[in-house]
Amino acid sequence: MHGLGDLNRAILARSGQRRGFVQTEVLTRWSSIVGPDVARHSCPEKITATFRGRSTGLGATLLIRVEGGAATEIQHLEPQLIERINGYFGYAAVAKLRLVQGPLPRADHRARTPPQALSRAARDAIEATVASTEHSDVRAALASLGRHIAARTQAL
Repeated sequence: MHGLGDLNRAILARSGQRRGFVQTEVLTRWSSIVGPDVARHSCPEKITATFRGRSTGLGATLLIRVEGGAATEIQHLEPQLIERINGYFGYAAVAKLRLVQGPLPRADHRARTPPQALSRAARDAIEATVASTEHSDVRAALASLGRHIAARTQAL
């Protein structure tokens, strides 16, 4: 049986592969790879491999979204960042960086309305919905997710 962590890794891997990331660690460990100061103002978006000729072989270009004011500094750090990225993977995964200025995706930090208590009928309906799930831990996780979603949508 696979845990939710395995499911998350599989989903991230498929999403990352669509954007050219065979190894999704560059997405999940961006801060560890480039350092917290650079990560605070940037995020990897896409990687594209290009054939650069017989003598140089394959090289990949990493597209990085950068907040406006940090673009110049990150551009100057390109050699060090490429070295850190390639050092993390243990091989020359990235040959160059391409910076695109723009807002970074951020988690919504606004105050959220606390979830409302669910009625007994709502809890029973959720339990009935997941009752046919064979594995008890998956059933419990689905029920918990259902209660969470119901409580959040009830508050809207």
